[in-house]
Amino acid sequence: MSIELADFTTLALQRVGPVVHVTLNRPEVRNAMSMKMVRELRAVLAQAEMRGEARAIVLRGAGGHFCAGADLKDMAAARMKMAENPSALIETNAAFGELCVAYADTPLALVAVLEGTVMGGGFGLACVADVVLADETVNFRLPETSLGVVPAQIAPFLVQRLGYSEARRLAVTGAQLGAGEALALRLVHQVHPEGTLDAALGWVLDGILKNAPNAVAATKALMARARLAAPATLVQDAAETFSRAALGAEGIEGTTAFLQKRKASWVPD
Repeated sequence: MSIELADFTTLALQRVGPVVHVTLNRPEVRNAMSMKMVRELRAVLAQAEMRGEARAIVLRGAGGHFCAGADLKDMAAARMKMAENPSALIETNAAFGELCVAYADTPLALVAVLEGTVMGGGFGLACVADVVLADETVNFRLPETSLGVVPAQIAPFLVQRLGYSEARRLAVTGAQLGAGEALALRLVHQVHPEGTLDAALGWVLDGILKNAPNAVAATKALMARARLAAPATLVQDAAETFSRAALGAEGIEGTTAFLQKRKASWVPD
């Protein structure tokens, strides 16, 4: 049974058990990301993390598109404010960067489900997700340089996800990527026929929910550190992380359940 969460104006939110489904809900503009949407995305993530009941977040878009990037009306509004606040445009852009960082750093499992247009901010959110599912309609675009601006906040996440060489190629060519090339670059992890994403999402969530939530969070944090450190420098850190997990409630329950040939307590019925 699903439970509706608090009402947001730019998002459609639904909680199904320990999974929070977040749908970008401005289909009339292909879910372009306004500052209000940025604030609401930050709020729903903070709510999910704080309550302690959520184990996964699913991001998707309404109306057959994921996200067409930033709402240019917000950029125009920020420019209008610069006479009284010279940092207005900087603050607007930084707010989106902070959104990406918050979702990149969440201890919850993060799944992005992509259809149609994926640009700008949507591109950035796709890059920070743990699992990215797409259907054959997906169309990634990186148009910032063709508009005379810079993909400033998503650039670090592009490099992190794709590597320096591929990220640079996409930026200087203003690339458009279909489903096949996105899969080849591992920008997405799976591509499915149109109309089958819900079933694919169900399989992914089944796998996620078989894993202990605190172990998932600790693993994500360790992998984030490993990305920037030599393995030799992490031996002690990794050993301490393992010890805390093994001696904790989840570690004891997981190993006991395995020996008793039953489901662990965190696995849904």
